[in-house]
Amino acid sequence: MTAVTTNDPTTSEAARLYLALGRISRTLRRDARDAVIGHGGLSALATLIADGPQRAGTLAETEGITAPAMTRILNSLEEQGYVARRPDPADGRASLVEATTEGRDLVLHGRAVRLAALEVRLAALAPTERARIVAALPALEGLGSEA
Repeated sequence: MTAVTTNDPTTSEAARLYLALGRISRTLRRDARDAVIGHGGLSALATLIADGPQRAGTLAETEGITAPAMTRILNSLEEQGYVARRPDPADGRASLVEATTEGRDLVLHGRAVRLAALEVRLAALAPTERARIVAALPALEGLGSEA
C-alpha cells in the first residue's frame, strides 16, 4: 500500500473512503440492473418502511434532497403503485405518504439482489481482506449514525 499524504486532498483518508463508498454503491446498483426504480426511489421507499408514513417534506429532509425532487420521486412511485397518500390526521390540508405492500416487496427484492451481489464480491476477497472489512464494520456503522 502506498503512503498517504495529507497535502493532497484527493489522497486523504476521508477522500479515499468517500471514493470507495461511492464505487461500492455504484457497483451494487450496476449488479441490480433489473431494478424497476432508481436509487432515489428505492431509498425513499426504504425510509418509509423503516420510519413509517410521513409528509413528503419530512421525507425529503431525511433523504437530503429538495422538496420538488421528492415530489417527482413520490409521484412516480405513486403512479407505479409503490406508495399511497392519505390525509394527515393532524392536519387535513396535508397528506402522509406510506409504502404499499407492493412497495415493501420491491424494497425487499431490491435489497436481496444487492446483498447477493455484495456477498459474491465479499466471497471473492482473500480471507484476510474480508476479515479486515468485518473488523471495520463497527467503525463504519458509527460513521453512518446520526450524531
